[in-house]
Amino acid sequence: MNQADTLEKIMTRTSAAHYGSDRQGTPPRVMAVTSGKGGVGKTNIVTNLAYSLARKGKKVLVLDADLNLANVDVLLGLTPKFNLHHVLLGEKRLRDILVTAPGGFQILPASSGIMELAELSEEQKLFFLSEISALGNSIDIMLIDTAAGINNNVIYFTLAAQEKIIVLTPEPTSLTDAYAMIKVLSTLHDVKRFRILINSAHTEKEALAVFRQLTLVADRFLGSLSLDYLGFIPYDIKLPQSVRAQRLVVELSPRSTVSGKFFQLADHLIQEKPDTQMDGNIKFFWKDLFKL
Repeated sequence: MNQADTLEKIMTRTSAAHYGSDRQGTPPRVMAVTSGKGGVGKTNIVTNLAYSLARKGKKVLVLDADLNLANVDVLLGLTPKFNLHHVLLGEKRLRDILVTAPGGFQILPASSGIMELAELSEEQKLFFLSEISALGNSIDIMLIDTAAGINNNVIYFTLAAQEKIIVLTPEPTSLTDAYAMIKVLSTLHDVKRFRILINSAHTEKEALAVFRQLTLVADRFLGSLSLDYLGFIPYDIKLPQSVRAQRLVVELSPRSTVSGKFFQLADHLIQEKPDTQMDGNIKFFWKDLFKL
C-alpha cells in the first residue's frame, strides 16, 4: 500500500470516528510561519498574532513545530505536563495535550531535548497528520511556528500549510536565508506564492527596502513567483521586555506601537478572503504533503 492509500484510510477512519461520515464543516485556515534563519522572531510573531486573533473572536491553535527544541511554552511561561512526544509515543491523544494560553488561544506544545523528534519517520508523520486533522473543525485558524533551518521537518510543516509566511529582518543574513527557503520551496516543491513579513524594522521605509531587495533577487533567479508584502512589525524595546517577563507584548503593553501592529495584522488576515479553499472537513493539512 502506498503513502497516499495509507493516508486516505487514516482520513476516512478519523472522519468517521470524530465527526460522523456525513458531517461537512469549514476547514481551518492554516498558516506556516518560517524563515530559514533562527533569531528573526518567528515565535514572538506567532504567539502575539494568535493572541490578537483570539481577542477578535477567532478560535486559534498554535503548533510548536520545533519538535525537539520547543520554546512556545517557555515564551508564555507555561509548563505543560504532556507534549507531542507523548502523542508520538502513543501515550496521549493530541486533544489531551492542548494547553490554553493567555488570551484564550490554544497551543500544541512540543518537547525539548528529544533528538529522535528532529526527523519524523513517515509513519510518525501519517499518525500525526491523522491526529491533527481530527481537530480541524474545532478551530478557525492554525498557526505553525516552524523550527530554524531547512530540514525535513521544516519543509514538511511548511508544505502542509495553505499559506507560507516568510519572516525576515533587515539583517543581510536574514535576507540570504529567507531567499534560500523560498528557493527550496519553489524549485523543489513548486510553491509559487509566499507572504512576506518584515520584523524588527525601524520604519516602514526600511521594511519596504528589505522587501524590494528580496523581490529583486527572487525575480532574477527564480522566475515567476508571487511575493506578497504582508506588512512589518516595528522594533520596540517593549518586545524584549515582555520576553524577559514571559508575557506577550500585546497583553503586557496593548497600547504600544508594536502591539498596534499585531492587532492591525490580525484585522487584515480576518478581513481578507483566503485564495486557497480546501475541500472536506479534515483535508486541510495534507494536500501539499505529496510534494515532498
